[in-house]
Amino acid sequence: MKAQGKAYKYGDNVDTDVIIPARYLNTTDPAELAKHCMEDIDPSFAPGVKAGDVIVAGRNFGSGSSREHAPISIKALGVSCVIAESFARIFYRNAINIGLPIMECEDAAKAIRAGDAVAVDFDTGEIADLTTGEKFTMHPFPPFIQQIIRAGGLLNHIANKL
Repeated sequence: MKAQGKAYKYGDNVDTDVIIPARYLNTTDPAELAKHCMEDIDPSFAPGVKAGDVIVAGRNFGSGSSREHAPISIKALGVSCVIAESFARIFYRNAINIGLPIMECEDAAKAIRAGDAVAVDFDTGEIADLTTGEKFTMHPFPPFIQQIIRAGGLLNHIANKL
């Protein structure tokens, strides 16, 4: 599994209230949530994202409340991957559960700049900044998590097994 796109860069402690503001939690429609993703810190984000683009962030991405709306809004927008120095544990699990690939790689998160072209190979754990030529390696997802992501989330994975 691979992804490639433009990097959107954010700092530390991007919480779920910023990823999808609470005023939009009256819907569970992924397309509607996607329209408002990150709008309080970057109003140009949702209108500018192209399928395959990547979010790159600092420490503790997805902290705050445990709402699944946050990773759903990111995935529904077409973001192919979130790379961060670290993730809040509940966001990490919610992202995997809905099939949004997320990768912890401190070196890549620090080095990749906004607007850089980024390629990610989920099978090998390689992250390449195509703009600078730098390459970074992290441990790839274990096979069972790769299966969940490939299926589009945990519920789809279970349904496929039944």
